[in-house]
Amino acid sequence: MTNERIASALERVADLLEQQAASPFRVRSWREAASSVRESRREVSEIFRDHGRVGLEAIPHIGPRLSAVIIELIKTGSCGALERLQGEPIQRLASVPGLGPQLAERIHRELGIETLEELEVAAHDGRLARVPGFGPRRVAALRGVLGSLLSRRGPRSPMPSRRPSVELLLEVDRSYLAAVAAGTLHQITPRRFNPKHAAWLPVMHVEHDGWAFTAMFSNTELAHRLGRTNDWVVIYFHEPHGTEGQATIVTEQRGARRGHRVVRGRERECAELVDAEPNAERQAG
Repeated sequence: MTNERIASALERVADLLEQQAASPFRVRSWREAASSVRESRREVSEIFRDHGRVGLEAIPHIGPRLSAVIIELIKTGSCGALERLQGEPIQRLASVPGLGPQLAERIHRELGIETLEELEVAAHDGRLARVPGFGPRRVAALRGVLGSLLSRRGPRSPMPSRRPSVELLLEVDRSYLAAVAAGTLHQITPRRFNPKHAAWLPVMHVEHDGWAFTAMFSNTELAHRLGRTNDWVVIYFHEPHGTEGQATIVTEQRGARRGHRVVRGRERECAELVDAEPNAERQAG
């Protein structure tokens, strides 16, 4: 992974962010990082090998967030941020030793998995073993490979230690759906489930309360199969110091909260938020 390839990937992210109306500050940070990498007298991969993350963050315009992106490029040859903006998660999965494009596509189609962390969870909870082509030996080997890959990235958790509040996530969701209805968002052309190669997937970038958000409709096989591609919203979030994660927001189809927008995995917090609203109105009255 040469400096030129790393810089090109960072510049491509900057170009896509600019096309998709992200903040100028966010675009500039990616472009400045690309310039720093390209102008480095030494290969960035060598700097990482000899000095680790600290060495990368000593390079001008490379902070914790962008150093994590560069480390991902050095170790896997892929860039999750770029894949998301292009609407293509398959390349990331196919980069895992022992998985090729066909198996990666099958995993994504059957389970809706988009990240290595999600793949690791599926390898442990039994879901991966139900996908054709994944017997006990292959799953066990994959668990070992993923454990090694992800441990080299540093401490991780399927659920970030710090997350945006459900109130903030729902606010971003409302803004996204309103912008979609108004037709004001840039639309990307996803490679998956898009035989006509149409630009149909609206993307929104917004910053709020110290978080940077990227919102888009879910483009998984399950969302298409259930006809929920205009309902399920995936929100990617990160802070400048490197905390990042994602959330999926859907319209609840059952129970007392039917019809309400909820953050999957945080339904209780969403219910508490809705329950608190009438009380707040009564107190205001």
